[in-house]
Amino acid sequence: MRYFSPKTLLFGLGLLAAASTANAQTADRKTAIGLHANATQYRGDLGNNFFEFKNMPYSGGIDINRYIGKVLDIKLDLDYTRLRSPAEEDKFNSAGRRFRAQTYGAGLGFKIKAPINDNFFLHPYVLIEPGFAWVATDRYATPTSGNNFTRFGTFTGQIGGGLDFHLGESAILFLQASQSYMQTSDARLDGVDNNATTFWDKKDRYLTFSAGLRANLGKAKDADGDGVSDKKDKCPGTPTGVKVDVNGCPIDTDGDGVADYQDKCPDVKGLAALQGCPDADGDGVADADDKCPNTPAGVRVDASGCPLDTDGDGVADYQDKCSDTPAGVKVDATGCPLDRDGDGVPDFQDRCPDRAGPASNKGCPEIKAEAKKILNEATKYINFDFNKATLKSSSYSKLDQMVQIMNDYPDYSLSIAGHTDSKGADDYNLRLSYERAASARKYLLDKGISADRIEARGYGETKPIASNTTAAGQALNRRVDFDPYLTGETNAAEAKYGAAPSISEIRSAGEKLPGKKTTGTGAPRSRKSPMKKAPARKK
Repeated sequence: MRYFSPKTLLFGLGLLAAASTANAQTADRKTAIGLHANATQYRGDLGNNFFEFKNMPYSGGIDINRYIGKVLDIKLDLDYTRLRSPAEEDKFNSAGRRFRAQTYGAGLGFKIKAPINDNFFLHPYVLIEPGFAWVATDRYATPTSGNNFTRFGTFTGQIGGGLDFHLGESAILFLQASQSYMQTSDARLDGVDNNATTFWDKKDRYLTFSAGLRANLGKAKDADGDGVSDKKDKCPGTPTGVKVDVNGCPIDTDGDGVADYQDKCPDVKGLAALQGCPDADGDGVADADDKCPNTPAGVRVDASGCPLDTDGDGVADYQDKCSDTPAGVKVDATGCPLDRDGDGVPDFQDRCPDRAGPASNKGCPEIKAEAKKILNEATKYINFDFNKATLKSSSYSKLDQMVQIMNDYPDYSLSIAGHTDSKGADDYNLRLSYERAASARKYLLDKGISADRIEARGYGETKPIASNTTAAGQALNRRVDFDPYLTGETNAAEAKYGAAPSISEIRSAGEKLPGKKTTGTGAPRSRKSPMKKAPARKK
């Protein structure tokens, strides 16, 4: 009989290991197939070779392993086993017999494993395996008779233990030691019956030391196709094509909790809310998009990461003490409208931004009571020649006082309104009222008051302040009113008496004064004014 070569067995084991590409056997890949080599040590009536590791016969086999659970596998062994007497000098028994046997066996074993995680590299186990063997033994042979094999079938059993080594993700190396028994009640294995009465003494037995490689069959289930089996995948449902780690979770290079495929800044730790990008000042705008990366904590920002400036005055809200400033208004460093004269009225509302005045007068100085009195009484002292628009010399001093007032209050304009009594034709009186107003205006202009600060118009006999039925009343109605008002505000005369075209408007239109031409108009030749010309009024 030709014996199984150990070199051939080892070569086969090498091929099996090279071909193995599956993961170590787990619940994902339940079936594994392997090759193994055996070395046996006999103990029986012809001697005891247990734990004598020289001159051991070698053999081998195939095993198929099925994963049942974390603590149990079922194993099918198909083995060719060789047995012989312990040593060369004991090859023959006292009857001149020698012992050598070969068995072809099959066993269905139960591997009880230590409850270790499937992914751990080392798995110890205990094996209990009943089986059946076909035995060919030369127990009746003698040195002179040659081979005289006896063949028979018998039930077998073995118990032992072993270690499974998971070699990375490619194969399993296993080492196993077991003691085997054969059900041979008539000592047919070695041909000697010692007439023992106990099981342990009567039964011939042998130790088997096995080593082999096993590869898994099939393919682990991987629903998301990321290369990590569903059993091990801690992140099932990963999108197709996304790189994953050994746990099946998307790679997160910077470790910020945002997977690289979703991370706009994969190499720098960032925030999930900003798709993995950092936000140094914590304003909710990623540093790469933040035009103001050093905004203080808690400050509200716009889309560019800069502090909000609600009113657009160039001062951020968190520094702006006047956050509702109208658009276009100049402000100071605190965001409040400029107030050059410090009167509490901001320049954009101040009709006199360079001269202090109360808010009730739009930030302009109020005309003093003495000046107001002069203006109010002027109508009593401004006189004209009878039926003419020529100023009497007695009027000059009062007009000069008006010039002084206009120079003292450059933010004011002056309204001049001419009036007559009811004597004469209406159109004549209208013309006369215009001419008298024009005469007073000319006097002031000649004294250096700017033309755009004086408006003059006539109302004729339409605005009496006394009855025209008496001489006294008529005298009161023949008058010229002088009313100051802030430049730009409603003309004082129009406010009192209603709209009427001014002399400037009439002349700029190229028209003549309204009404019938009077018997004579005129104004005195201009005298040199002892006063300085008024400064230019700020518009």
